[in-house]
Amino acid sequence: MIDLKSEDGGQMQLIEREDIDDEEDLFEAIDKLISQGINAGDVKKLQDAGIYTCNGLMMQTKKHLTGIKGLSEAKVDKICEAAEKLVNFGYVTGSECLLRRKSVVKITTGCQALDELLGGGVETMCITEAFGEFRSGKTQLAHTLCVSTQLPINMRGGNGKVAYIDTEGTFRPERIVPIAERFGMDAGAVLDNIIYARAYTYEHQYNLLLGLAAKMAEEPFRLLIVDSVIALFRVDFTGRGELAERQQKLAQMLSRLTKIAEEFNVAVYMTNQVIADPGGGMFISDPKKPAGGHVLAHAATIRLMFRKGKGEQRVCKVFDAPNLPEAEAISLSMHSSFYIYHAPIISLPS
Repeated sequence: MIDLKSEDGGQMQLIEREDIDDEEDLFEAIDKLISQGINAGDVKKLQDAGIYTCNGLMMQTKKHLTGIKGLSEAKVDKICEAAEKLVNFGYVTGSECLLRRKSVVKITTGCQALDELLGGGVETMCITEAFGEFRSGKTQLAHTLCVSTQLPINMRGGNGKVAYIDTEGTFRPERIVPIAERFGMDAGAVLDNIIYARAYTYEHQYNLLLGLAAKMAEEPFRLLIVDSVIALFRVDFTGRGELAERQQKLAQMLSRLTKIAEEFNVAVYMTNQVIADPGGGMFISDPKKPAGGHVLAHAATIRLMFRKGKGEQRVCKVFDAPNLPEAEAISLSMHSSFYIYHAPIISLPS
């Protein structure tokens, strides 16, 4: 896992920690299938296809698995049978489900009021979507989460690394530096624990998600950011004639995000754009709605709506969530370079 150590200068340095204190493995590595009589060559084929855990294997359809070169239907049946012995994908009691929920980590946003709105912070094992107009604070929050995720659990962080997929070219590493300093952390170490990729097509975006499984199976990641989730789909698919195909490809990518969140216990934070809603009517003050339609709406667990307030203020409202009140709104203050909320700064022990 990742730990924090104090240096002479009082900053906190992120270091790797090999031992995991009383923490159960959240997933079974795919190479454990070898002990169940599965050929090592077949396990390697699964890894080459981006499947690194037995949990991830059970999330795949047999149609997809037989599409992997060198895996016949008989082999796939045998592999799935072996995986079922290692992981339970059947019914569990409500009590067991509640116990599993205790592994959910809530990552602080750096703002006390926003954390309260979210019931503690951005949750792992689910997708949090933030939609709104440009310059409404979505990417600013993404940059703050890049840092707060690396805080220890007892300081309301995630004690893990961050993966950032950028589709609009808005990630700025220099913005991470003042945020890290605000939290009293070593900026260089914080940047080293963020892996970044710039996506240029929707296919590239999906392939980057497939490649993440290898990294997340080996290292302790706690946050995946996709900024923005819809941008490339709006560019690569045009007109109503391609709308059905676009939504199908978008659904596949969102399904992949959901599986990553649950398989590796990471928080997925994705930003979304808005579109004009001509049917909104003249009596609605802000006739805009999130892009992506029902496909995206059903995939996101928690939907946050961001909008500009007076001056540098930003307003965040819970638009949809299974366990949070809907109509609450909150006013934020935004600086030009990073979030600097009017909330108590988290103090690190000297």
